[in-house]
Amino acid sequence: MPPTGSQQEFFARIADPREVGLILEHLPGVFYFVKDEGGRFMAANTATCIRCGVKGERELIGSTDADFLPPEIARAYREDDKEVMRSGTPLVNRLEPFYDEQRRLDWFLTTKLPLRDRHGKVIGVIGVARRDEKRMMHHDVLEVTAATKFARDNRHRISTSADLARAVGVSERQLYRNLRAALGVSPYELLLRTRIQSAAEELAQTSLPIIEIALRHGFCDQSSFTQQFRKRIGQTPREFRLNHLG
Repeated sequence: MPPTGSQQEFFARIADPREVGLILEHLPGVFYFVKDEGGRFMAANTATCIRCGVKGERELIGSTDADFLPPEIARAYREDDKEVMRSGTPLVNRLEPFYDEQRRLDWFLTTKLPLRDRHGKVIGVIGVARRDEKRMMHHDVLEVTAATKFARDNRHRISTSADLARAVGVSERQLYRNLRAALGVSPYELLLRTRIQSAAEELAQTSLPIIEIALRHGFCDQSSFTQQFRKRIGQTPREFRLNHLG
């Protein structure tokens, strides 16, 4: 049913269309975002800004998921965005790993809708992500969550797959299956990527020498750190720091 005259008049009176999204500032555990065709952020609530490690929406506008997230997660989000825009069909309650306000991997349900201009052309996506509390009660997911917490808590040292399985309380084989099914990575890869992600945060937020950051995260030298960082982030640590600083 098309909007009635009174409805059109009402929304035309709103000074800023973004005012409607202010309600999302006050919903706990909800991440709101709007992106354009190129995947650039056009709007977001404070929770999303914190999740990306920036101070406010103004700092987020114009950036993409690839500026803040590991490449494999950013690519998955971008593919979802493009499919929603191509098909014009909403993506509803997609279960996926997502970074919370403390930038820890957690389970969220994501919903994305195509965003259209006044002529009906799709010009971007609008979406929300929220915690999936019900699924978190599932034993396998609890194991995955415990594994990601261990990886984060031990990001400043080298841990083995055996260490991780022992901390979670399962066999290495079972942990491997669960992580593969849930996150698409092996225990070794989860541990390594978590160390690299933490190092990336320090590169962006501190002026510590790169070699010091490398050693603080369990890498034996700057060369090996650079090799692993570039393989997973797509940039050298120096390039990442320069790009983040603008």
